[in-house]
Amino acid sequence: MQATHLTLICHARTAAQKLARFALDEPLELDWQSARLSRRGQLKGAAQLLCGPELRTRQTAALFGSDPQVVEALRDCDFGRWAGVRIKDLQKAESEALQGWTVDPDSAPHGGESLTQLEARVAAWLTSLQSTPGHIVAITHPFIIRAALAHVLQGVLSNLIDVEPLSAVELRFHGRWRLRLPGIDPEETL
Repeated sequence: MQATHLTLICHARTAAQKLARFALDEPLELDWQSARLSRRGQLKGAAQLLCGPELRTRQTAALFGSDPQVVEALRDCDFGRWAGVRIKDLQKAESEALQGWTVDPDSAPHGGESLTQLEARVAAWLTSLQSTPGHIVAITHPFIIRAALAHVLQGVLSNLIDVEPLSAVELRFHGRWRLRLPGIDPEETL
């Protein structure tokens, strides 16, 4: 039985990330069209290219290949009325609600999706991939990658994981999910 090889890639940087605010459906900050050719050969042999429905994930997916499949399970967390709001402003206006949200994964003071709901959505998606052998590349969001890692690592606090733009995480499924930390080929330049 062939293993499922899943590479999760965080979308490229957006203005929201730079300004430390909850995301809206916004474009990438970089000139993603001119960067397109620089990433095309990076993912050799990928059977499927998936992405979330947001503009930033679709633009990032275009850096790696053409015709990505949009997957609803890869959409960003629904931040409700906090979408577009700077974290610094929330710390002033709703400090208790923001603090409660960071320590209670069941809370959703913004009226959107709780972290528990997000992790359940991502866990269900990972379960659906277990019978899909081959290499899958999924362009998604920091919150989705953290939720996937929390599921695979069985409850590690995902708020302790920083996910940088264009960072990649590899997971393998062969009877159970495992985190794979690939090495750097000394022949390749960084």
